[in-house]
Amino acid sequence: MSASWSRLSFRILLMLLSWRGSNTIEHFRTENPGATPPPLVPTSPLPMDVKSVVLKGESHTEAVEVLKPVRLELECTWTGNQNKLPNITGYWKKDGNEIDSRLTVPLENEQYNLKGVFDIVGEESLGNYSCVFGSEAKIEFVLAAPQMGEVRDKPIVSYAGDSVVIACKMEEPKPKPSTWHWYKANGTDKALIDAAAEPHRYQIHSEGGKSTLTVRNLTQADAGFYYCGAVYLISTSLGRLEVRVITFLEPLKPFIAIVVEVLVLVAVILLYERKSKKKSITGDDMNADHTNKLTQGENSGGEESSSVRQRKV
Repeated sequence: MSASWSRLSFRILLMLLSWRGSNTIEHFRTENPGATPPPLVPTSPLPMDVKSVVLKGESHTEAVEVLKPVRLELECTWTGNQNKLPNITGYWKKDGNEIDSRLTVPLENEQYNLKGVFDIVGEESLGNYSCVFGSEAKIEFVLAAPQMGEVRDKPIVSYAGDSVVIACKMEEPKPKPSTWHWYKANGTDKALIDAAAEPHRYQIHSEGGKSTLTVRNLTQADAGFYYCGAVYLISTSLGRLEVRVITFLEPLKPFIAIVVEVLVLVAVILLYERKSKKKSITGDDMNADHTNKLTQGENSGGEESSSVRQRKV
């Protein structure tokens, strides 16, 4: 009897626990409609990495490539100036904004040392981290995902109705991205290109550090800027290329312009010659009239002198 009572009590206890758990979840859904329970916080710590710079002058910039979330320790060492003060003020800045309280940095072994530990967990954590020694020296760490090398700066020109192939690649020995994405500029935004949804229009081929985008049946709407994105765990590195779409009449435009200029020039020359010819004919007529008048005058003068001679006789 006691054994059966114990089993019954255990079952009732399990039912109560189950009801309480389902009620808690239902309460969360009621308070947060459309939401999902918060994910579990990972217990594994971030991997540790250290970057050190020794500064002998007044400023230095160090590029730091970040591939994945990491706990980054930045070490700054400044050999100081000639004054060698026993203590100076040191602090950290991110993207120009002071992020840590100011510290008193002592002179040790003829140099000043300042360290900072930062959890770089996403794209918003990247940027420029600077350790500043008073107002005299600064070391700047530029944290970013691996950047692409030279990207074609001249536009790619193709004809309407044709196809165009756009390529991006990461230079060696930069790490290869986990995947690639392609975007089309849409005003101030970037629209993700889904090649699987439009296989007759787009084709994306990615392999290691290189990716190509093929755009078929080009129209004027396909002209503009395209972005290739090399995706890393910490961020995406972007490259930009421009595509121009022209018609088959486009190459003829310079020739047509030259023909028009030649026709205009010929018309001007003909008009000038016509006017010159009219002036020449008018001038000849005037000369002929003048000559006739002179001839008539000479004839009349001859007749008068002849009659005078006759009278004298």
